[in-house]
Amino acid sequence: MRKSGILNQRILSATGSLGHTDGIVVCDAGLPIPLGVERIDLAVVRGVPRFLEVLEPLMAEIVVEKIILAEEMVTASPELYASIRKLAGSIAIEQVSHEELKRLTHSAKAIVRTGEFTPYANVILQSGVDFS
Repeated sequence: MRKSGILNQRILSATGSLGHTDGIVVCDAGLPIPLGVERIDLAVVRGVPRFLEVLEPLMAEIVVEKIILAEEMVTASPELYASIRKLAGSIAIEQVSHEELKRLTHSAKAIVRTGEFTPYANVILQSGVDFS
């Protein structure tokens, strides 16, 4: 048994398979998940688990070189956007249209679905490398 960090075996498998520039998505309960992309469905009921409760430990587990999110989040869910900005620190954040974000999910290694019901609570974490 792991002593700390993520315990979910499917998330660990997905993060372990990431290479440079690969993406993993953390999404709300409503984002359409393309056929052929691994779905890791954590949603239990409305609001459980919360988006940030999944995003934060996932970001601690992998090297993230860029976060991609929908530009609509900035105005529709400003508190969530502020939380992501804070969590990101010096990590670059790229804003795209929600339609473009949905298109980009087709090439993700996996999509982790939460029980979140906040509008536009969807991000793609682009994997980086740690050559330190």
